[in-house]
Amino acid sequence: MDKLAILGGRAAVPRDRRAVTWPIVTEEDRKAVLAVLDSGELVSNSDTPTAVDDLESRFAERVGVDRCVGVSNGTVALQIALAALEIGPGDEVIVPALSFIASGLAPLHQMAVPVFADIDPVTFTLDPADVERKITSRTVALIPVHLHGMPAEMGPLRELADRHGLAVIEDAAQAHGAHYEGRQVGSLGDAAAFSLQVTKNLPTCGEGGLLTTADARLADKARMIRQFGEVIEAGKSRDYLSYRLGWNAKMNPVQAAFATSQLSRFDAYERARQANVTAFLERLRPLPGIQVPAERPGSTHAWHILRFRFDAEALGVPGVSPTALRGALRRVLRAEGVPMSQYQLRTLPQQKVFVERTGFGAGYPWAAAATPRAPDGSHPVSEAVIADSLTLQRRHLNPGSGELLQRYADAFEKVWAHRDTLATIARADA
Repeated sequence: MDKLAILGGRAAVPRDRRAVTWPIVTEEDRKAVLAVLDSGELVSNSDTPTAVDDLESRFAERVGVDRCVGVSNGTVALQIALAALEIGPGDEVIVPALSFIASGLAPLHQMAVPVFADIDPVTFTLDPADVERKITSRTVALIPVHLHGMPAEMGPLRELADRHGLAVIEDAAQAHGAHYEGRQVGSLGDAAAFSLQVTKNLPTCGEGGLLTTADARLADKARMIRQFGEVIEAGKSRDYLSYRLGWNAKMNPVQAAFATSQLSRFDAYERARQANVTAFLERLRPLPGIQVPAERPGSTHAWHILRFRFDAEALGVPGVSPTALRGALRRVLRAEGVPMSQYQLRTLPQQKVFVERTGFGAGYPWAAAATPRAPDGSHPVSEAVIADSLTLQRRHLNPGSGELLQRYADAFEKVWAHRDTLATIARADA
């Protein structure tokens, strides 16, 4: 076996084999965008159907809900869902401690208080037992995040929500096409938010978001909120009357057309992705000291991000701290051509915006409660996951990445064959 590339050996993934693109932009995508430009229908507040209406209809049918509302991005989709559910000042919304920052900021934008619950150590999704411990008389909603494409444990979470009279807003930003017990994510809560950001499994040409719901009244409110609180009706001229607080959060028809074109290929890409990722993880699973991303029985994983946890004792490098091992593995694997990243540096409750509670000034929204909740304490599972894990992003989304992933597996196996050297590097870095 060659010596490690970080020490001058030949990299497991040659430099000329590392390039991979995502998204894949085809001639069909270009034609879809040009058709919108040629049509002149460049905004979605038209009284005639646009590319946004087409995407909304197709995506609603795909998810299995009655309604879909196209908005400017996934974060706004979360915020509008909360607003349409009348969640506001002083309300508490339970959010996982490990997620992208948008999951915690969305309630804050509504002057609601995000309350952080810990996660499951294998699926990285909300732990229903910790959620139950965090529920108070001020709790009004849960935001289960289908993190990295793994559906949250929606059965127990839905039962908790129903028992306590709570709304459920799915954060499905990373989980297009994932299923939970036979149903697609996006159809499991009162509303759901998807991102179409260019890095997602279903991308647009920049930013975009979709809100799905089976509740027609909720969808109508969401449409008003995205358009200054106005009512836009087909065949009727815009009257410029605002009936409620709203924003300018519309999706651009150009973005909608691009996403719809991508949606036409989504199933084929997803089948290839499932095969490629499964074969890759099967190569890594036997290696000691590595926890590969897992699927929960009854669920399908969308594999948006692949997160790996590492155990120094099981790996055979005792005495090395999780952070030292993580740092050494990142350096060594990247030298072999595997672009591992840390992705998150801290949990959501450790982010400055939540620690210092600056919010809207004078401590709001936390100060809106008669008896403000104490700052969130520790979230040991989320903190441990950040300390001992690395992620692989984007490269595996390309349906043609199977060969590249197998080379990544070669790199892992090579590094594991040099565990003594890895231990030396990790101890030097500590």
